[in-house]
Amino acid sequence: AGVILFTRNYDNPAQIRALIKTVRQTAAHEILIAVDHEGGRVQRFRNGFTAVPAMAELGHIYDRDPVTALQMARDWGTVMAYEIADCDIDFSFAPVLDVQTDFSQIIGDRGFHADVNVIGALAEAFYQGMRAVGTIGVGKHFPGHGNVVADSHVQLPVCEDDFATLQQRDLPPFTALIHAGIEAIMPAHILYAGVDGMPAGFSNFWLQTVLREQLGFDGCIISDDLDMAGAAAFGDMAQRVALAAHNCDLILLCNHHEHMKVAFDCQAPVADGKRQARLQALKRDPARHDADVYQAALRRLLD
Repeated sequence: AGVILFTRNYDNPAQIRALIKTVRQTAAHEILIAVDHEGGRVQRFRNGFTAVPAMAELGHIYDRDPVTALQMARDWGTVMAYEIADCDIDFSFAPVLDVQTDFSQIIGDRGFHADVNVIGALAEAFYQGMRAVGTIGVGKHFPGHGNVVADSHVQLPVCEDDFATLQQRDLPPFTALIHAGIEAIMPAHILYAGVDGMPAGFSNFWLQTVLREQLGFDGCIISDDLDMAGAAAFGDMAQRVALAAHNCDLILLCNHHEHMKVAFDCQAPVADGKRQARLQALKRDPARHDADVYQAALRRLLD
C-alpha cells in the first residue's frame, strides 16, 4: 500500500522528489508515501526544510500567551505539511497526542504539554494547519505513551493503571482530535496490563471497543512499526502481522527487508470498501496545496 521514508533516504529536496517520482512510476498501483516528520528530534528531512520546533516549545509559549501559541501551532502545522507535500509525500505521522512528562524520555519534548486540555487545543490547531494545505493527520500513540518509562522501540512497556485513570489522564487529546475529524490514529506498542492482556496495537478492546465504539473513530488505524521490540514480544513476524491486521487498516514495517517479505506472504484480510475508503482518505489533496497559505504562515512565524 505504500512507502515510509527516513533520514537514510534523504539528501535534499530535489533528490527526494526524484526518488518519489521513481517509486510512484515503478509501483504497480497507486501507493501512499509517508514520513515521520513531527519536528524537534523527529524531523527526518533537514537540509532544505524549515526546522520545526519540538512541540513542547509551543506548550511553553501557551503557558504565557495561549492565543499566540495556538496561531503558531496552526502555522507550524501548515509549514511542516506543505513542505513534505511539495515533495509529493502524502502525509506525516503527526501530531503526537501523548502527555508530556518528565519520566518518559521517548516522548519528552515531542509532547505538547502536561495538561490534556492544552494538548488537545494545540494539537487541534496544528492539525488544522496541516489540513489547510491538503494533508491529513495521524494522532499517536493511542491510548497514550507519555506515562510509561520504557521505550517501545527496545522493550515492551507495561502500564498497570486502570481504565478510569487512563480515560481521565491520557485519552482526552485523542477524543478532541477525533471530534476535529482526524483521519488516522496510530496505537502504541504498550501493554496496559491493568486493562487488557494484549498491547494496544494488537488489542480488540482498545481498537474496537474503545477507539471504534466508545470514541466513534471511523478513520484509518495505522500500526506502529512491527519491528519494534514492543511488538516482538507477541510472536514472530507472521504472527504480528496477523494480530495487527485484525484491527489495523495499514501496517508499518520500517527496518528489515526479510520481515517485509514475510508480511507480503501473509494472508491479509481482503480490503473491503470501508477499508479502501479509509486508505484513500490518506492521500494528500493537491487542490489545497496553496503556496500563499504556506508563505503567510511562514511569515508569521519568522516575524
